[in-house]
Amino acid sequence: MKIKLANIVVLSALGLSAVALSACGESKAVFPTRDKNSSAPRMSNEPRETVFGAEGLLGDKKKSQGDGVGIGVNSFLWRASLDTINFMPIATADPFGGTIITDWYQLPEAPTERFKINVFILDRALRADGVKVSVFKQMRDAMGQWVDVKVEPRMSTDLENSILTRARQLRIVSTD
Repeated sequence: MKIKLANIVVLSALGLSAVALSACGESKAVFPTRDKNSSAPRMSNEPRETVFGAEGLLGDKKKSQGDGVGIGVNSFLWRASLDTINFMPIATADPFGGTIITDWYQLPEAPTERFKINVFILDRALRADGVKVSVFKQMRDAMGQWVDVKVEPRMSTDLENSILTRARQLRIVSTD
């Protein structure tokens, strides 16, 4: 009786192992399932609506919207921002957070003043309010120290408009 019980245990363990291993393989079968809102069967590889929208959390994104695969913000705004401030040294650039921070830059014709720019891309869509630019300016005082100076608000607005114009150009070129 003990031999039979041991054989049953071994055979059961082997059977369970075989079932577990067969479940690990890649299956290419497509199984029909029922959609809750429809009586027609839905194939399991077809897109489906979820709590987070079509195809899950990211939804159904199109390339024409400028959603780069490797970045977390609008790719046209990102590229346009880099193109617009390419004359300045970049301190940090975060394509997932949409932040570009430059280092201080002195114009060769004005050695007593310097500028720094922060660009924030706020949206995945190409929209006018999808980019925010902050400009900082410093001037040398009589002692040779850098002192913060107020910047005209128009300078930030002009940079934002330049970025948006370049982003539209990039989008037009990509759709041709």
